[in-house]
Amino acid sequence: MRETRRALAETLSRIDSLIGDGQSRDDVLDVEHLSNESGVPRDVVRMLLDGEEPPAEDITDRIVRRIVHLRETRLRPDGTRHSYDEIAASYGASRASLSNLVNSRRKTPSPQTPSRQALSQQVPSEQVPSQQTGERRPARSGGPLASTQAGIETFFFGQPNGWLSAEPQASLDNALQSVLHGLEGEAADPMARLRSTHGLRQLAARAPQLAEEELQLVTDWIDTILQRRNAQRVRGSGSDSTHTEGH
Repeated sequence: MRETRRALAETLSRIDSLIGDGQSRDDVLDVEHLSNESGVPRDVVRMLLDGEEPPAEDITDRIVRRIVHLRETRLRPDGTRHSYDEIAASYGASRASLSNLVNSRRKTPSPQTPSRQALSQQVPSEQVPSQQTGERRPARSGGPLASTQAGIETFFFGQPNGWLSAEPQASLDNALQSVLHGLEGEAADPMARLRSTHGLRQLAARAPQLAEEELQLVTDWIDTILQRRNAQRVRGSGSDSTHTEGH
């Protein structure tokens, strides 16, 4: 848990450092898209982005909820959902076994922000109920859902990747990587820097005509001019203040 929490915090910190002037996380992070990509409910995505702890969730409920999520968001080319028949057949199971699993757990509500009293009563999120005793025990990678999870992940992603059972922090962190890589690409692209600089849109439009070395020189030159302009404004503001005080 600590490792996934730290990884998510580091990713968000890196994203914050790359966000342009005058922008905020809301300008670059789409909660709906992150929820679809990660399988984490929208309200929990917001909690994680705010640095809060997600509510505990039974791991079997999480897997089933994400199976339903995949069917609703990863559609066929014609826009229809994949049937339980084709999903189950892909890993040698029956439609009945998969649909029974989903229907038996589907009434469990998605995790919502819990009260303090509810938090004190919750059990660790990585536990599932024992069919024999009703007690909760740690989920095992080789448990009864292991083959089902691997088969469904292979159907949707091409290989088992732990997507169905991953902790919310790890799921969101993985979904954020495409955003992070995009911001890192923009930061390393002089043309993107030109486009985002106020008053330089016309120059940015002509930038493709320049070689990479020339474009970097232009960008450095503009940066130098802007720095000098800002310094002059600071000095001018200081002299005006002194002049006013003198009178």
